[in-house]
Amino acid sequence: MQAGERPAATGPVGDQRFGEDHCERSASDLLRVAEGHAVTLAIAESLTGGQVSSTLVGVPGASRVLLGAVVAYATRIKAQVLGVDAAHLERTGPVDRDVALQMARGVRRLLGADLGLATTGVAGPGPADGHPAGTVHIAVVAPWGEVHRELRLSGDRSQIRCGTVLNVIELAVGLLSKEADDVNLVAPQYLQTAD
Repeated sequence: MQAGERPAATGPVGDQRFGEDHCERSASDLLRVAEGHAVTLAIAESLTGGQVSSTLVGVPGASRVLLGAVVAYATRIKAQVLGVDAAHLERTGPVDRDVALQMARGVRRLLGADLGLATTGVAGPGPADGHPAGTVHIAVVAPWGEVHRELRLSGDRSQIRCGTVLNVIELAVGLLSKEADDVNLVAPQYLQTAD
């Protein structure tokens, strides 16, 4: 675990917290807060396959904030399109903290957005890349800070993907709202010191 980060969030995704209504409310909250701060969004998605952007565009007025999204489902697309370090991907695989952060930085840069959101992980039903189903990394990157969270979600493939959508949206709301208690600020790798 990196300095300043909390342990992975865990939990079942079948409870009410992960319901469709909650996702819609969270999406509305993110768009409202982003618009209030005059901030634009770009999204890089892997395991969610476009579900984050779909949830956001389900809210009227999303076009005032959301610039676009890249579904980088294949590992090579993460490097070729989003600029994730290919050597790092080779070393760690796509289910990794730094991959999520690099995806968020890359989509932000590619689309010229203020905020970049990213999802990468294992939706299941079985393990992949040496990680059990439900292992997810989400990241949000802005000019004023970066946040990352590792999730350990349970449930079926659909529930894990839905839980990921909700968590990355809430992480972005937290960063925009600067709720330090709810968001783990992560120093960019070039600012981190060796322990």
